Amino acid sequence: MIIEPEASCACGAERHVIGEDVSERLDIIPAQVRVIVTRRPQYACRSCKSGIAQAAAPAHILAGGMPTEATLAHVLVSKYADHLPLYRQAQIYSRQGLDLDRSTLAAWVGKSAFELTPVYDALMADLKRATKLFMDETPAPVLAPGRKSTKTGYFWALARDDRPWGGDDPPGVAFTYAPGRSSQHADKILKGFSGTLQVDGYAGYN
Repeated sequence: MIIEPEASCACGAERHVIGEDVSERLDIIPAQVRVIVTRRPQYACRSCKSGIAQAAAPAHILAGGMPTEATLAHVLVSKYADHLPLYRQAQIYSRQGLDLDRSTLAAWVGKSAFELTPVYDALMADLKRATKLFMDETPAPVLAPGRKSTKTGYFWALARDDRPWGGDDPPGVAFTYAPGRSSQHADKILKGFSGTLQVDGYAGYN
């Protein structure tokens, strides 16, 4: 933005530029929600009866669903990277005039997680090729349907970070959910790994 003074001097002559002051301000444009419309015209031949021709619909993660892949990515990043629960996301969307129920967002998250399974499997395989890994488990409350309460589940983290020792492998971490913290869960997660495992003093790792 350029703010110009009056071009004419009080004496009647034309002013000319001799310098300028520049200032910067931080401005935020709120996220914009838009509807992308895809039209697929249907064609037919008037000279024969070969049928109707129409281009195939593009593939989507949610077949026939409303969200684009960018929308799904935004919901996932907001939930897992920014720790923004789905009910709060629903409130934010509501302020923008978009009525999205939390159950709808949850269905999107579940489907997206399923589609990301190959990425998770590839990450786990890459981690298990390392010579040394870190492992730890942490409790997490899990809804118990029918009990009107929560039960305790566990997220097991398998991680690699050789940066402090000048290692060549990039850092990485993968989380696996298990209903408990017994050794059988660690055994299943570590299947295929052969190397040094750094853990805390929990006896289940023995």
